[in-house]
Amino acid sequence: MEINPPPKSLRAIITGASSGIGKATALAFAKSGIDLALVSRSSEKLEAVANAAREVGVEAKSYAVDLAEVATVKQKISAIATDFGAVNVLVNNAGMGYTNSLENTSLADWQQVIELNLTSIFQCIQGVLPLMRKNGKGTIINVASIAANNAFPEWGAYGVSKAGVVALTKTLAIEERANGIRAVIVSPGAVNTPIWDTDTVNADLNREAMLTPEIVAQSILHTVLLPPQAVIEEMTVMPSGGAL
Repeated sequence: MEINPPPKSLRAIITGASSGIGKATALAFAKSGIDLALVSRSSEKLEAVANAAREVGVEAKSYAVDLAEVATVKQKISAIATDFGAVNVLVNNAGMGYTNSLENTSLADWQQVIELNLTSIFQCIQGVLPLMRKNGKGTIINVASIAANNAFPEWGAYGVSKAGVVALTKTLAIEERANGIRAVIVSPGAVNTPIWDTDTVNADLNREAMLTPEIVAQSILHTVLLPPQAVIEEMTVMPSGGAL
């Protein structure tokens, strides 16, 4: 299928845009002429990404938001969509890694993973849906994981959160199809991002064998550039060497 160049009217919100997959997606979108509203906790890192996007020639604004504060996410994303204007793409990429056996996972840890990896995505979606419905078009890409459909020891809470993202996206696709809104699941295998350096992840894997953020970003971009009459409902992107 031939992919047309994106119209200049494409305007995207990307969460977790200060590093990893989010940053790579922002830069890939910028090179394709897509204007950007960048969301993450770190305003300094966000602005660096925004500056890089502006150098390519697109409009880019940074919005410092802590998506872990789920009670305020819907309102803040709605305000971003209003401020940035005519948002028709949302990439829900922000999330956290977590490793521990189910037996040793505390309730507080469980809730933290579910709230950031799943509930915040639900709230981001609710924040943009009214505008997308009004305009009769939109594409929402939710970054899940192969852990949604494959059980890995000590990745229980993480896997459950990503399985929730898959179910959420499939339901969204059915509910919003008539409103011209496409919902996409992108499930990567292991990706070499800063998630492996966080305090909540304890895993010793060969990071050189992992996917790069840029590979996943190109996959996300591909789903956005499809003509309106087509949709990639679910995409799995794996390292060629298989699961690590």
